[in-house]
Amino acid sequence: MRRGGAETRGRGEGKIERRDESFAPESSPRPRVPASPRHESAESRFRMFCAVPLSEDVRESVARYIESLRHLAPDVRASWDRPEKMHITLKFLGDIEASRVEALSRAAERAAREVEAFILLITGAGVFPARGLARVLWLGIEDETGSLARLQSALETESEREGFRREERSFHPHLTIARLRKPEGARKIAQLHQDTGFEAVRFPVSELLVIRSELGPQGSRYTEISKHQLKSVPPAVAGG
Repeated sequence: MRRGGAETRGRGEGKIERRDESFAPESSPRPRVPASPRHESAESRFRMFCAVPLSEDVRESVARYIESLRHLAPDVRASWDRPEKMHITLKFLGDIEASRVEALSRAAERAAREVEAFILLITGAGVFPARGLARVLWLGIEDETGSLARLQSALETESEREGFRREERSFHPHLTIARLRKPEGARKIAQLHQDTGFEAVRFPVSELLVIRSELGPQGSRYTEISKHQLKSVPPAVAGG
């Protein structure tokens, strides 16, 4: 998630549908682009982003934390993100031509080869904006080794080589857990969120995903287009 676009950046989110195919890190992947209906033009556009997934332990911890906040402030009008759809976005491309999805996967594959698997820490609780009425509740991401930043930088470089525009904004990841829809109760739940805090949890990162997002009346549906392994198995997770 960017601090100023983190989400997880997980915006609009729906459950990621994983494919059965495996993508070997030692060779450039050839992603299976979902077939478009016949009535769509040859220039169909896909809404795409690249992200690293969260571990099940993190998802479960976030789910418990969200439930505790909802119990403490049941009347607050908020759109709560579902933990099972959360991820940490490294690059959001928006709509691109379907024919360019393979180039994006090539860029992700090269970027993944440059960084060893690593550990991230989810810790801290904050709101956007920092002053005034809160509109977003988020959890912090601590990149203790700098590896997440290196992976994001490598992805930007490799994506630019494939003709995609480089993101100009600084990378500030975070996990969005809620968007407040009404001002009533915003101060209360923002204060509860910051006072309660989130119990820190570490998790391993060993892969980079290329994902398609399809918007619909029930929210967004995510389809995993390709998966790219980082250079090595992450070290054992120590403590929480």
